[in-house]
Amino acid sequence: MMPVPLVEAFEQAWLGGKAVQLGAALRGGLPVPPGFALSVDLVNAIASGDESSYQLVLPLLSELGGVVAVRSSAVGEDSASASFAGQHLTCLNVRSGSQLLTAIGEVWASGRSESALAYRQRLGISEPPQVAVVVQQLVYPDCAGVTFTHNPITNADEIIIEAAWGLGEAIVAGLITPDRYRLNRNGQVLEQTPGFKDLAIQPSAEGGTIEVEVDPAQIEQLCLDQVKLQKLVTLASQCEQYFQKSWDIEWAFKNETLYLLQCRPITRSFA
Repeated sequence: MMPVPLVEAFEQAWLGGKAVQLGAALRGGLPVPPGFALSVDLVNAIASGDESSYQLVLPLLSELGGVVAVRSSAVGEDSASASFAGQHLTCLNVRSGSQLLTAIGEVWASGRSESALAYRQRLGISEPPQVAVVVQQLVYPDCAGVTFTHNPITNADEIIIEAAWGLGEAIVAGLITPDRYRLNRNGQVLEQTPGFKDLAIQPSAEGGTIEVEVDPAQIEQLCLDQVKLQKLVTLASQCEQYFQKSWDIEWAFKNETLYLLQCRPITRSFA
């Protein structure tokens, strides 16, 4: 039941799709922040209050710099047929041992929520939820977003990027209208539309996140310049070459450094 470094995550049946895909990305030299995968058995033990299991995960905080993100990695999640996007909880800016244990329990519980169970039923998944967890070093981004390596609506051979200030959860939660870019494979901008980004989600000093107002001058200012766009196009190409699939990529920029946070096959299954 020991935590597994992400780079050594291979077994989807115990570590879930998200952990295994991030591990594959790390092994492929892609810019994934370091982290660990917690198996289904370990997460179950923590969620059930088994105190002996706590000591296996509490050291991860210091190993990952003292501040982490706790993400679901349920078995079957982020697959080609079922993304589970928006169904399972992500806990950001976890800063203490008690917060870490609470976050793992909350992610476990989110796999059994009414909406998650209904999603499973719609997809014809009869097996009970098996929730593994990724504990990953938190990136404090200037901007973040999502990249589709093919147009998810038309399936055109073009790259679609959405971006916002701060953490990407502002996009996921639908709190703002993000910037939207459409580019060809060479990185040429075919279309770019500024969003209306009047708030950003930022880490709180106490843990968790807060909503902050964006400077009026930045509300409709594009987040990404040509250099950053080219880095995202390169990352999209690397993901497709390595995984041989079309990908939905979550990313973040801290200054000029690009990080790959999550990656899953593009799917049109229930959201």
